[in-house]
Amino acid sequence: MEVYSMALSKILGDSGFAGLTTGNVTMLLVAFIMLYLAIRKNFEPLLLVPIAFGCILVNLPLSGIMDEGGFLYYVFFGTEHEIYPVIIFMGVGALTDFAPLLANPVTFLLGAAAQLGVFVALFGALMLGFSVKEAASIAIIGGADGPTSIYLTLKLAPQILGAVAVAAYSYMALVPLIQPPVIRLLTTKKDRNIRMDNLRPVSKLERVLFPIVSTVAAGLILPASVPLIGLLMFGNLLRECGVTERLNQAAQNEILNTVTIFLGITVGATMNAEYFLTIDTIKIILLGLVAFIASTAGGTLLGQIMKVLSGGKINPMIGAAGVSAVPMAARVVQRVCQEDSPGNFLLMHAMGPNVAGVIGTAVAAGTMLTLLS
Repeated sequence: MEVYSMALSKILGDSGFAGLTTGNVTMLLVAFIMLYLAIRKNFEPLLLVPIAFGCILVNLPLSGIMDEGGFLYYVFFGTEHEIYPVIIFMGVGALTDFAPLLANPVTFLLGAAAQLGVFVALFGALMLGFSVKEAASIAIIGGADGPTSIYLTLKLAPQILGAVAVAAYSYMALVPLIQPPVIRLLTTKKDRNIRMDNLRPVSKLERVLFPIVSTVAAGLILPASVPLIGLLMFGNLLRECGVTERLNQAAQNEILNTVTIFLGITVGATMNAEYFLTIDTIKIILLGLVAFIASTAGGTLLGQIMKVLSGGKINPMIGAAGVSAVPMAARVVQRVCQEDSPGNFLLMHAMGPNVAGVIGTAVAAGTMLTLLS
């Protein structure tokens, strides 16, 4: 009987219950909420499901899954060395149609204006006591681009990766909730009723030259942006050149899906209770929200200026799509537009600043790396 008692004690002592802390329980509840939002509310499930499950795995005590020799320890190599974020940019490029931007190049400016939140969060983070490298990593959340946020944070401030990545991806998922109130606050019903002219056709030559010229220009002007801009444009060249369809499909599907799984689950694995449940994490998440709101406002306000300069031909709402959440931000603009003006189709017009925002956020990250590395 004593042998059985000792065996039972040994099993209980080695079980996860023996190492379970209040912090672990809290993080498991956070993961369950994320799964609920992803599965029940359909908030960016391709991102939130892997992140939430990674959070569950790392907060189950004594599993050793993130310890040296553990499964996620090795999978994390691709995140830690910026491999996954860069490959995701290639997949995004393969999925992205830059024609709306090429048809109306002035929307580049709206993508730039939507980086306002980056600078608002940068100064806010410095005022709250973060170092300049940490502040830059937090600020990039305002671009609403998860892979870029991860890439920059790994380069400048890896110790806050978990909080930055979760904030960035969470606000990407919450675009449909955050943006509409900001858009309505900064536009009138008359603004939202403005109908824009059809975009001009974009030739194949323009489509093929754009990724090549953009990569060379970025490399010569801002070398630090080449990993992100270069792979984004490489993916887009696979899409547009017309002779690499198999590679294009692989970049859009198998490669992108696989890397999204690995990136998401390893980002979730950084949400260990011991490092995640801090006052700094709360500050980062709040700063991310401020950054995202400011970016939406910056694009919309420049849209208002462009509306005036164009004689009322530009609907200022499309400026809100200048954040990097492709294509969700453009869809949100379309949805808000339809609520006030059924039959008014702004989606393709909003895609111009939306894809410009992807480039703008990557350039902002490259600029910060150049200045701070």
